[in-house]
Amino acid sequence: MIDRTDGEIMKILLANGRASLNEVSEGVGLSPTPVARRIRRLERDGIITGYTALVDEAELGFGVSVFVSVSLDRQVDEALETFEAAIRGYPEVVDCWLMTGSRDYLLRIATESLKTFEEFLVGKLTKVHGVASIESSIPLRRVKAGLSRAV
Repeated sequence: MIDRTDGEIMKILLANGRASLNEVSEGVGLSPTPVARRIRRLERDGIITGYTALVDEAELGFGVSVFVSVSLDRQVDEALETFEAAIRGYPEVVDCWLMTGSRDYLLRIATESLKTFEEFLVGKLTKVHGVASIESSIPLRRVKAGLSRAV
């Protein structure tokens, strides 16, 4: 069970995944030993699933993000598995969600330019077996960004 202190620990770690045990302890008003136990329990229970660095894609040369909706010709397990296996092999796909509604998948693609997005679209995505239709949307600017919501 998650309590208020666990939520505060997660908020601190969401804001700074590199926070030291002492910094987290000071932030929640507990000594380091019980905070360390709580963090280990949150990790063991799968609530904290890992730690990562946030990277500015544009600074790495991937200045174009495109949201792509994909519909498959059939919504059966085999078609879903085939599509998902192909997508896992494409580094351009940074997010992929199985969706409800009129489209089967929503992808976020990050590329260097619109030309490289077009090359990905024409050279890879349209060639995945079972893809019936694709619709692309280019975001103009990010209005809000977040990681997760702790309790």
